[in-house]
Amino acid sequence: MKTCLFRIIQPSDGYKPSYIFDWTILALIFASVLSVFAETFALSDPALAVFDRIEIITSIVFSVEYALRLWTADLLHPSLPPWKARLRYVFSGLAIVDLVAILPFWVPVLFPGQLLGLRAVRLVRILRILKLNRYMEAIAVIGGVFRRKARELAASCIFIFFLMLFSSLLMYHAEHDVQPDKFTNAFAGLWWAVATLTTVGYGDIYPITAFGRFLGAVTALLGVGLVAIPTGILSAGFVEHFSRSSKPPAPPRRCPHCGKELPRG
Repeated sequence: MKTCLFRIIQPSDGYKPSYIFDWTILALIFASVLSVFAETFALSDPALAVFDRIEIITSIVFSVEYALRLWTADLLHPSLPPWKARLRYVFSGLAIVDLVAILPFWVPVLFPGQLLGLRAVRLVRILRILKLNRYMEAIAVIGGVFRRKARELAASCIFIFFLMLFSSLLMYHAEHDVQPDKFTNAFAGLWWAVATLTTVGYGDIYPITAFGRFLGAVTALLGVGLVAIPTGILSAGFVEHFSRSSKPPAPPRRCPHCGKELPRG
């Protein structure tokens, strides 16, 4: 029974029960996220009752799914002892997402008197959308590209951060004396740097001195190029991924004497 359940809850590989299970979980994920948005409207009591039932059903199903994945983790990692396999699953990224998906339901149930952060806990339900990573190939591809380009992305983001920090400090010293109510500290300068480097330009805080405007122009020009660097890295990652996936498999090697196919490797 464990092997059968393991095959069902794993991503579908043509096995019909697994295919049905995947689409059921997908439907429940979308229903759960939809209920989070719906609850922000002024709904009637019957409508709220419907969404409460959706929350109960989805949370129970997600909880059972988590328990089954924990139970069958030794089949997912057969080379490890059962307890190590389950421990490895518990600390894996997808398992953490699964746990986050059910915590907003169980925390108020187990700790009804603890109201602190209850709204924040309920808002965490929106993170259930991350469960799609297991069931939708497109999202898995995006996650794979981010992982493969993590070093390049981290390097570019660190460089952008230091540029923001540097420009925010310069802008603070350039504008603080003439706009003490706007550039109250370096953090206000950092907010300006973020808005300028990303070319958003909210307009709530801006330089008025000659040096401040010059610095703002330089920062904006640098932002056009620097903020585009992570985009270029991700674009190159997607091109590499689809180039590999579309590459035809190498033809089998054959023995030059008898013509039989030789094993790979």
